[in-house]
Amino acid sequence: MTLNIAIDADASDAPYEQLRAQISEQARSGTLPAGYRLPTVRGLAQELGLAANTVAKAYRALESDGVIETRGRNGTFVAAAGDAAARRAAEAAAEFATQARRLGLSREAAREAAEAAVRAVYGGGGA
Repeated sequence: MTLNIAIDADASDAPYEQLRAQISEQARSGTLPAGYRLPTVRGLAQELGLAANTVAKAYRALESDGVIETRGRNGTFVAAAGDAAARRAAEAAAEFATQARRLGLSREAAREAAEAAVRAVYGGGGA
């Protein structure tokens, strides 16, 4: 099994975000199974033609999201917690709802704000 990452220099997303998103998606889908050892920061940077700091930033974000875990000198691995992304999303949604209520938004206004944010990030359209 190999890590299959493609960085598009012309994309609107920064290279570290492209890397983060692709590793996250592959871990979530099971393409990268729990326990899979990721390349070193320097190794992946060299392989992809990126700066080591770019890969390190992506790895830090993935670790913060619970997608990967660093085991000291043993390396960096896909984390066992498959539902980490869903848990983090639920936490963020709960925080949003709490803030919207504190701001005095109605349930409908909060829902519209959330839907607008999702459209802005994911693009227009329904599904």
